Amino acid sequence: MNVAITSGYVVPVDGDPIEGGTVLITDGRIAAVGPDAEVEIPDGTRRVDATGRWVLPGFVEAHGHLGVSEEAEGWEGQDTNEMTDPNGARMRALDAINPADIGFHDALSGGVTSSVVKPGSGNVIGGQTVAIKCWGRTVDDMLLRQPVSVKSALGENPKRVYGDKKQLPSTRQGVAAVIRDALTKAQDYRARRDHAAAEGKPFERDNTSEVLVRVLDGELPWCQHTHRADDIATALRLADEFGYRVVINHATEAHLMADDIARRGVPVISGPLFTTRRKVELRHRTLANPGILDRAGVKVAITTDHPVIPINFLVHQATLCVKEGMDRDAAIRSITLNPAEIMGLDDRVGALRPGLDGDVVVWSGDPLDVMSRALHTFVDGREVYTWDEATRSGEVADPYYRD
Repeated sequence: MNVAITSGYVVPVDGDPIEGGTVLITDGRIAAVGPDAEVEIPDGTRRVDATGRWVLPGFVEAHGHLGVSEEAEGWEGQDTNEMTDPNGARMRALDAINPADIGFHDALSGGVTSSVVKPGSGNVIGGQTVAIKCWGRTVDDMLLRQPVSVKSALGENPKRVYGDKKQLPSTRQGVAAVIRDALTKAQDYRARRDHAAAEGKPFERDNTSEVLVRVLDGELPWCQHTHRADDIATALRLADEFGYRVVINHATEAHLMADDIARRGVPVISGPLFTTRRKVELRHRTLANPGILDRAGVKVAITTDHPVIPINFLVHQATLCVKEGMDRDAAIRSITLNPAEIMGLDDRVGALRPGLDGDVVVWSGDPLDVMSRALHTFVDGREVYTWDEATRSGEVADPYYRD
């Protein structure tokens, strides 16, 4: 897909804004970014005039449940949690995503072009997360990277789910024990596997342990659902014990430990931030959280945890964080480059840079202004969402075969 978006206010995110800039996309990837006069546009390339508009990379949702927690589908569309085994490391969110979920339409209307879809927090170890684009016919068409991380949960959710079943874990002690037991087993499994390989002997593989070995080897980060400060401390303690790369997810009270988290170099995915304090863990929820973390030196991304907060409100959370003291450039990074870097996707998405995917959004104005809207959303250079001012509605390109 070839297109040139011209004469806009271009915000590359990893560079200075360009007044009167052009973003050239060739064969689905960004080929050039610069002032209009410096970008040569090949003959026959479609042009989109962005005069008076803002041009940004597509937003990246670092933690959501698009397609696995389908909206308006009830029980049939609920595939977020396999709550039959506290250790679901072998589960893959990839296998449960329905691209027809209306949430993908909302994502594109809100300028979100990529999302990391994660299992829920009902299990202590929820399973493998996957990064996808927000448009496509099948999840295989949409795939950005699989797996991206392993999801785990501390705190209220797993102890409630399994406590109601009168089985381990029903306390925070039990939740930590499940993680420790699973990773210790994976260490032993790795030793036996390597020994068998060295001796050229057959070895019976175990899908659960195979995934956890990738965490222990540092190949996959451990996305730790955690809200309270004491649970965050447990997350850090377990990461120290087993040496894996931890990413703190939700982080409701992380601002209370911002200096320690920054010192350790642990990234944070903060949110959702529009919710009520509907459970004890959210008592200290504040929109000031991401800004405090950023100023302390923590790499922070903002999440909607869709559908907890509709994914098209991702940018509005960033806006309100600016209202509560977050630097505006940091707020934009928190929904573009930072989540891409945290989840290991910055070689594909998160900025307007030659070589990255052609995921670009043309906004009517500053996206941090609540009156601005996405007018054109491109995924891999294809315009997949268009706002029609005449009808006051957005149209998503149909990915399906029609006779």
